[in-house]
Amino acid sequence: MLVLRLLNVVAPAYFLCISLVTFVLQIFLFIPSMFRDPSTTLLLSPALLHGALFLFLSANALGNYVLVIQCSPEDLGKDLNLGKGAKVADWLDGSRSPGSALPSTHFCRLCARVTQRHDHHCFFTGNCIGSRNMRNFIMFCLYTSLACLDSLVAGMAYISATLSMSFADPLAFLTLLPRSISQFFSGALLSSEMFVILMLYLWLGIGLACAGFCCHQMLLILRGQTRYQVRKGMVVRARPWRENLQEIFGKRWLLGLLIPVLNVESDCSRQKGK
Repeated sequence: MLVLRLLNVVAPAYFLCISLVTFVLQIFLFIPSMFRDPSTTLLLSPALLHGALFLFLSANALGNYVLVIQCSPEDLGKDLNLGKGAKVADWLDGSRSPGSALPSTHFCRLCARVTQRHDHHCFFTGNCIGSRNMRNFIMFCLYTSLACLDSLVAGMAYISATLSMSFADPLAFLTLLPRSISQFFSGALLSSEMFVILMLYLWLGIGLACAGFCCHQMLLILRGQTRYQVRKGMVVRARPWRENLQEIFGKRWLLGLLIPVLNVESDCSRQKGK
């Protein structure tokens, strides 16, 4: 439990540090290097277009990240009359009395609360993911993967121009890291260039992980399931996939796709309005 609590603190700090480093590299290194192309006009320069795209992706990723934390799943434990000496976890798993377990509920020991339609505990946000913040979590994963892909492309363009190398060969990227390490220790590669190369592989790993997680969550939503229900083997009542999507994304799903906003149909937004 101590290791999990430590991870609950280290993972958000790691994500925020990576976000800050990415922002600094993009604004102060990659984008200024794009202005050196004299063949393009200032208004239609790749630097301005890329900068606007990066800011859009970053704003959505960080905005939904904040909303995932802000819109925490509701604590159902405070509404339960458990009785003297009873533990919330005992009532949830039905060990106190037959039929006492609540459907689709889970007691998270890290968050110390009971949540309904619990999906999983996300260490990178330090929060549980449920129906109230699931849409923001999916948008966070989506825009984080896109921001990493954007940074990966910009970083490869910077390295290609700086080191006068081409990535036309697919093996060029695979062999870039071992060649760069040998050149760095031989003194032929600067520390800043080596740092950018390491960030390329980090962006690739984070981008693929977030994209895969986003696709997995979307598949579960279409089925009307959560990761917790799948792990526990719970039977879920079959519903049309359109209803499952609307329950998570709401009717104004396009607005949430463009800007980080709360789901107006969710319990969180209704409680905010009270």
